[in-house]
This record gives sequence, C-alpha cells and structure tokens, in this order.
Amino acid sequence: MTNVLALKSSILGDYSSSSKLIDELLAQYAQQQAAVTVHDLAEQPLPVLDGEIASAMRSPEQLNDKQQHALNLSDQLIAELESADLLVIGAPMYNFMIPTQLKIWIDLVARAGKTFTYTEQGPEGLITGTRAVVVTTRGGMHKDQASDQMIPYLKNVLAFIGITDVEVVYAESLAMGPEAAAVNLEQAREQLAVVA
Repeated sequence: MTNVLALKSSILGDYSSSSKLIDELLAQYAQQQAAVTVHDLAEQPLPVLDGEIASAMRSPEQLNDKQQHALNLSDQLIAELESADLLVIGAPMYNFMIPTQLKIWIDLVARAGKTFTYTEQGPEGLITGTRAVVVTTRGGMHKDQASDQMIPYLKNVLAFIGITDVEVVYAESLAMGPEAAAVNLEQAREQLAVVA
C-alpha cells in the first residue's frame, strides 16, 4: 500500500487553488486504498524555528517545555516523512517564494543526523525511497523564468534530505482572467491524473 504525506500551505482556506488540486489528487489515491496523511500548515501552525528550538535540535538535553514540544513534533514530522512513499507539497507562490508555513515545516524536518548527514564527500540525504510532487499555483507566469526562485529552492532542499525524484505541477496565470485560470487549472488536473 502506498503511503502519501500531503502538505497544504495556502493561507486562503476554501479559496485555495493549490489545496483544491491536492484534494483532487488525494481522492484518486484514496480510491487506490493508499494511506494518506494530510497537514494543513496554515490551519494547524507549527512552531517557528528560533534560537531555543534550534538549540534543542542540536543538543536535546535539559530542555524546557517549549523545546521538548518542538523536538517531539519534529520527530513526529520526520517519522511521517520517513514512512512516506510519496510527498505531495502544495506550494502557492507568495511574493516570489514559498509560504512561511511551508518553510517552517522544512526547518523542523531538516535535521542533521536525522534527515541528512555530513560526510567527507559533502552532505548526504537520509530520506530514501520517497518521491515528491510539488503542486504550485501562481497568479502570474513564472515557470522557467528568473522570477521563479521557489522551485529551484524546493528541489535543492528536498535533494539535501535525499528526495531527488521530484515532479512539479504548475497552475499559473490564475490572476490573469478567468479563461487563462480555467485553462491552466485544467492542465494541472490532467498532469495530476497522470501522477496518480
């Protein structure tokens, strides 16, 4: 059975195009009897990485309650990631980058000794056997342009923890009129149907 871990990061709730696309993809996986775990990172915010939490992740001894809670949560998120065959990431573009909520998740799972390690040859990712699908929505057109800094960033950070099989599904031009939005959303749906 396929284990799917899905991350929604849109702040738009029911109006989110990325969340709707992910829901449609997950419905197809549910029909295949896949085990699905979903985190809506906007509705259920994670603790922001700060000095206290970073210290706990480096040296998990004599922790205060805040640090222990964050470390336990980080361990849980990493365990979910380790057991996932497929990671689905909803990544709407906000001001040319991923949402803050998604960055916080990354900060909590990118941990030395847990999801990556340093070797004499350089860093080595420890999450193996997991592939990723990034569903990105944008108001304008940014694919393959200098303004798209988020997809290179996501591919880089995923590779850093060991996930190198990454497919990106784009839904662009969503703020450029209803016709353009409808066409691009339908193209994204068709691509996701192939993914599923």
